[in-house]
Amino acid sequence: MELISEKILKGTHLHTITVDKFKTNSLNIYFQQPLVPQEVTYNALLPMIMQRGCQEYKDARLIAKELEYLYGANLIGDISKKGEKHIILFTLTTIALDYLEEPKLMDSALNLMKEVLFRPLIDEGGFDKDYFNQEVSNLESKIKGRVNNKNQYALDRCIEEMCRDENYRLYEYGRLEDLKAINPMKLYNHYEKIINNSPIDIVMVGSMKHQEAKDYIIKKLHLKDRNIEGVSFPEMIAAKEDLNEVSEDMDISQGKLILGYRTQISYQAPLYPALLLYSSILGGGAHSKLFLKVREERSLCYYIYSKVDKFKSIMLISCGIDVAKAEETKAVIADELNEMRLGNITQEEIDNGKEAIITAIQALGDNSNSLAEYTYSQIVGDFYLSPEELANKIRAVSLNDILEVASSIKLDTTYLLGTSKN
Repeated sequence: MELISEKILKGTHLHTITVDKFKTNSLNIYFQQPLVPQEVTYNALLPMIMQRGCQEYKDARLIAKELEYLYGANLIGDISKKGEKHIILFTLTTIALDYLEEPKLMDSALNLMKEVLFRPLIDEGGFDKDYFNQEVSNLESKIKGRVNNKNQYALDRCIEEMCRDENYRLYEYGRLEDLKAINPMKLYNHYEKIINNSPIDIVMVGSMKHQEAKDYIIKKLHLKDRNIEGVSFPEMIAAKEDLNEVSEDMDISQGKLILGYRTQISYQAPLYPALLLYSSILGGGAHSKLFLKVREERSLCYYIYSKVDKFKSIMLISCGIDVAKAEETKAVIADELNEMRLGNITQEEIDNGKEAIITAIQALGDNSNSLAEYTYSQIVGDFYLSPEELANKIRAVSLNDILEVASSIKLDTTYLLGTSKN
């Protein structure tokens, strides 16, 4: 695997990973924006409406027909947040040219991408009104439907409470209260700002060589220099002196308990691999302390795991519980964190934790889109480690490194979703 990165225009960088194992080429185009209240809902609407139609392909049916003509190519637009950066993403997946005698396939595929990105369907100075109204309704349903996935909803709510003074609290798909104020013209004006001012990163994963990919992209996408507005990550936030405890009453069969910790360890810090290993040993799977102690031995939860949020330097522990056992569960979790602070970690636990992380890293190489997303996550943080480099750093983590991590982690927020009614 070889990564080559190049600035091909002002504000646009091309990153190619040339690998022969995939039968597809994955082209991922990322537009970087600040995650701010006044723009979050606009950003979320854009990929939804841009996929509905463009000047050459007037509706989603014609776009789907063109994708079928391109031997079952796939085009998806979506939104995500990475720290205080809001990312608009379009992914185009096609059959690799090595497996198909169709020299114009990439030309046609990139023409479709160009149309969707840069030639949207416009009516009277704004996006098509019918498509706009439909996608506003769809977004409203999506935001209201957050609560349907109780596990994710509880995680999101804990982050909202934990980061209530930070823009990271914002739901990546926006806010209901914004929808009535947005109209087709305002959204199109925002679109033009994105196109002209956003940093663009293009990540291509597949058998195509860097120069070949560059030639195709410059020829077909008709990109131009832009006056970019960069986005920086804010300073890390320390845990509050007083524990922030939040409960939300909801009549559900299984309560959700989320514990949010400030780690004070940046993804750029030498200790970051040790933080990943710490989380794996603590709650990274069936080998972990929390799974064995809280679930298996004490039967206090239905599931439990921990995860690290790379760009916010926080760790979250999530579990499904009987609400009546919430305090007991918190106490047992606290005991396990204290055990790690005291150094009660076996070599077997370290080895199992390392194996779990390295297996997950190696699995990135099985999917071109996963590899592209991993690569962009490194690029957007301006700190690149290849999967192999990260795996080697995990292998090198020592017990002393883990203890140093354990001493820096502090509980900031607890969030409990459920009802105490019998």
